Amino acid sequence: MTQERKQREMSTRTFVVASGNPGKIKDFQTLFGPLGIDVVPITDLFPDFDPVETGQTFLENAILKGRAGAHTTGLPCLADDSGLVVDALGGAPGIYSARYAGGLGDEANIEKLLLEMESVPDDQRTARFVSVVALILPDGEAFTSQGTLEGRILREKRGHQGFGYDPVFFIPSLDRTMAELSLTEKNQISHRKRAFSGIEKTVKELLATLF
Repeated sequence: MTQERKQREMSTRTFVVASGNPGKIKDFQTLFGPLGIDVVPITDLFPDFDPVETGQTFLENAILKGRAGAHTTGLPCLADDSGLVVDALGGAPGIYSARYAGGLGDEANIEKLLLEMESVPDDQRTARFVSVVALILPDGEAFTSQGTLEGRILREKRGHQGFGYDPVFFIPSLDRTMAELSLTEKNQISHRKRAFSGIEKTVKELLATLF
């Protein structure tokens, strides 16, 4: 089946996600599904989609990926740029969170983080997850929102849910790490959920006019 035919046969309420990350895609599907939106990974249509992230902030990279996805598919495109900001490391890993250990994956990223924070006292291990969600329409119009989740970095992993830095990101108010939360619990308080909530009203208004 050609890419063009795939696009024609998709739901008229389809948004593409400018990511091939299974964790992010699942989060988006969970968050946007209740609005009746069919969330499809852009890599299902264009397997080679991989825009270069040249932005210096989460906002710049989210818009860059969203514009590339909307231009490539002709569909509304959701993009997220998110990461971990650690105070004791001057904001690192920041926009480089996914490739902090040179692209070797989540486990390597966590190992590097814990090693670099080995001498940091417990009361100085504050950090936050940051997410910027961008919705880019085919005509280039952009809507963005930022969400954050405060926590601190543990000295060892706890929990087996989630992805990325979730096993070492401790949420004091819940007395659990992100990796100890169910998907439902995570999506109620996550940085991505909070970013989504910021544009939820806009998305609902757009659905009424677009479809």
